[in-house]
Amino acid sequence: MTRKLLPQLLAVALIVGFSSEGNAQFWKKKKKAPVQTAPKPKPKKGAMQPYSKVVTKDHTTDKGLFKVHKKDNSYLFEIPDSLLKREMLMVTRIAKTASGIGFGGGKTNTQVLRWEKKNKQILLRVVSHDVVADTVLPVHEAVVNSNLEPILFAFPIKAISKDSTATVIDATTLFTTDVKPLGFPGRLRKSYQVTRMDNSRSYIDRVSSYPQNIEIRHVKTYFSNKPPSNASVGSITVEMSNSMVLLPKEPMKRRYFDERVGWFARSQTDYGLKAQKSKSVTFLDRWRLEVKDEDVEKFKRGELVEPKKQIVYYIDRATPKEWIPFIKQGINDWQVAFEAAGFKNAIIAKDPPSKEEDPDWSPEDVRYSVVRYLASPIPNANGPHVSDPRSGEILESDINWYHNVMTLLKNWFFIQTSAINPDARGNEFKTEVMGRLIRFVSSHEVGHTLGLPHNMGSSVAYAVDSLRSASFTQKYGTAPSIMDYARFNYIAQPEDKGVALMPNIGPYDKYAIAWGYKPILDKSAKEEKPILDQWILEKAGDPMYRFGHQQAGGVVDPSSQTEDLGDDAMKASMYGIKNLKRILPNLESWTSEKGENYDELGTMYGQLLSQFNRYMGHVTANIGGVYEYYKTSDQEGAVYIHVNKAKQKEALQFLIDELFETPSWMLDKNIFSKIEFSGSVERVRGLQARTLNNILNPGRMARMIENQTLNGSASYSLVNMMSDLRKGVWTEVYNGRSVDTYRRNLQRAYLDRMHFLLNEASDQRGFNNGYFKRSGITINQSDVKSVVRGELKRLQRDARNASISGNTLRRYHLQDVVDRIDMILDPK
Repeated sequence: MTRKLLPQLLAVALIVGFSSEGNAQFWKKKKKAPVQTAPKPKPKKGAMQPYSKVVTKDHTTDKGLFKVHKKDNSYLFEIPDSLLKREMLMVTRIAKTASGIGFGGGKTNTQVLRWEKKNKQILLRVVSHDVVADTVLPVHEAVVNSNLEPILFAFPIKAISKDSTATVIDATTLFTTDVKPLGFPGRLRKSYQVTRMDNSRSYIDRVSSYPQNIEIRHVKTYFSNKPPSNASVGSITVEMSNSMVLLPKEPMKRRYFDERVGWFARSQTDYGLKAQKSKSVTFLDRWRLEVKDEDVEKFKRGELVEPKKQIVYYIDRATPKEWIPFIKQGINDWQVAFEAAGFKNAIIAKDPPSKEEDPDWSPEDVRYSVVRYLASPIPNANGPHVSDPRSGEILESDINWYHNVMTLLKNWFFIQTSAINPDARGNEFKTEVMGRLIRFVSSHEVGHTLGLPHNMGSSVAYAVDSLRSASFTQKYGTAPSIMDYARFNYIAQPEDKGVALMPNIGPYDKYAIAWGYKPILDKSAKEEKPILDQWILEKAGDPMYRFGHQQAGGVVDPSSQTEDLGDDAMKASMYGIKNLKRILPNLESWTSEKGENYDELGTMYGQLLSQFNRYMGHVTANIGGVYEYYKTSDQEGAVYIHVNKAKQKEALQFLIDELFETPSWMLDKNIFSKIEFSGSVERVRGLQARTLNNILNPGRMARMIENQTLNGSASYSLVNMMSDLRKGVWTEVYNGRSVDTYRRNLQRAYLDRMHFLLNEASDQRGFNNGYFKRSGITINQSDVKSVVRGELKRLQRDARNASISGNTLRRYHLQDVVDRIDMILDPK
């Protein structure tokens, strides 16, 4: 028995083991030892977690394009998988500026973005539509390989939604760090010597999610070596606005641009075109106006139809009630233009719902276009819009209406019409008068939001004397386009009863809207082009339908200027000056109020001189001017035509008579005694020197040299112009009369400009890209310096001969002129 038991006991010992004291517990029942499990590893920092751990009950959620979850100062974006790889437009603006930078609302950057999932990250890529090719073409692969989309930001994935249809990221750092495309623009960083962002003084103000867009407001503070204001702080604080807008799945059909009709447009380089070079295509920015399926036959018969979707503008709730009807009327005025395109009720103004009717309604919701009323001292209004860069479709527009635009309107209307219009006199207009002015500006700004730029070549279509006709102006307004800067009728004289004083939606506006918006059914964008071209040719040669570009950098085309009226600048300006001479003696009585000081008198006297200066600019542009008439190769005639010799000579003589001959009518001692202790002499000098320098502009002189080279004796040559100018400015040298203070200042200004041309002027590059126009000149190798030198030597000889006679001040002045010319000719 012992032999049998021993192996069993050993087996038990091996299984059960021995106590730590070495005593075998064979017979005592042992408790089961607990199972030891390894501790769970802590999740890595930033790793994905369960949705409920990331989006907690402490978060507040704003539902819209994305769900935005906010907790304290952090913001989570819950991005639906269905929106990954969809294109979105990010529009960046300065919402509130630092003092000295300007006014808020202007776009600083526009980019197309795409959210993508890659491994355990969400990538935010910048998408370019500048370079394209059709996806079915072999060259498409080359375009893709040459345009890798940069990654703007990368986010670790925080969680996946409970139903696995969305991805959660923490988007906070996208707006709290210095992501340059979403912040202060580079050009301003350079101007104000911005070094870096100060995180401690930067924060997200709010993030709001709407069905088709997300709006972000964030305050950013930057260290700056040259801040525009509050220099002691050494920094700039701005509030940035980022609007992220979902682009349509199906882009709208494009309509191709033609420079003969003014339109805001955008370009792409298309490598898929059958051309032996890279070629750009340009297409219009416009609203998606389409014919309803059930109305197609009516439209084809020429009946007016309502579009599938109206263009609707809401009036900001903050707008003063007395101005709402006039702003609305300015919007609704465009209905007549859309009727020319085949639509009725295409555009309409509406009141927004009250807070009780719709507490969630917001002017920042991209579904609503709003006339925003801003309590700001800025005297302005503007009409920006947001467009799909793939098609040009305008998605939304907010017109910024600054309270003080009324000051601008009052000043213009007073100075340009009060000579014939009692309603324009005084410091405050009647509600119906100011309302009519507001309606005019409202219409103009809405035109911009519809796609129309300024048409500065419009007003020249009307003969000057037609603007004195009541029947003509009541029918046609003061210009064929409300998009011109043809403000108010300064030409009309007191005897011209019943004349219209401002433009309306005119013939050009109706034509342009029809050309851009009238549907061409069953045609591709490319197939539309011959039809659109034919519509232009039907109006070709009629100045009513001409488009003239706004010019910056200097006026080359005198028929396409701002603030002008009529087809003859000299005649129109003469009428305008007659009215200024009527206003000046009444300026004090029309601006003074009992118990008030003379600030308004001083302001309006300045406005009067500014208007006079505009007339001088309108006239000056004719000297060395070149008309620009946009044409295509199938049209006859020149695109560029020099202003004829007689008109250029007339323009210079006008300036000599009205400005360089001291304009004593504007020297009102009574006004000076009320508004200033000094300044009248310097003010006249400034007016004269400004125009003189404009005449003696290197680009203008270059055009005159070229005109003579091309057209010989038919041109107004630079030599002839300089001779006429010398005789007009230095009349006293040749007639022996005394030289008054104003003329002495003018003559010294002439010498300063000649010194600049001979010794300081540098070469300038020419360009013509629509807005910006300038004639190029290599000044050392041109005739400019030789002509200037010759004129100075001639003047020096004549001044030396004249300096022997006359009163003491005349002699001193002319002796000084001789010495100054010596220094100009030999500055060493």
